[in-house]
Amino acid sequence: MMARQKVRTRAARLEPELDKRIERATREGGFSSPSAFIRAAIERELEGRESGVDAAEERIAAGLDRVAREIRGVKLGQQALFAFVDSLVKTLLTCVAEPPRDAYEQAVARGRARYDRFLKSVGAGMAGDSHAAMAELVKRGEEN
Repeated sequence: MMARQKVRTRAARLEPELDKRIERATREGGFSSPSAFIRAAIERELEGRESGVDAAEERIAAGLDRVAREIRGVKLGQQALFAFVDSLVKTLLTCVAEPPRDAYEQAVARGRARYDRFLKSVGAGMAGDSHAAMAELVKRGEEN
């Protein structure tokens, strides 16, 4: 035989106008008493809030999934870019001959000048936060 759970009583002070509205809703809703109406209203409110929380959790999870997919896409793009640059550098290092010893200093100076022009050109073609990052790179290049 199951033991009956102790029923708790909660009291609330109501304004006369609110009490009249509860009495009217009790009659119109077919409830046996105002207490039955109040219990049903509390149940509806609590169920509604729980479903609202579930919906919010689903929206947050969907947003996190979307961000994760975008991050994976950026990661793949960076890997592809690194592979491209790696291949380009290997090709250049294989195919470009070293300058003669007597012209080495002059070749290094010309290379630095070309590199600075390259960085400035790339920086001019970029916009937004990338532009600021490229400006920082150009500044570092000028310091060296």
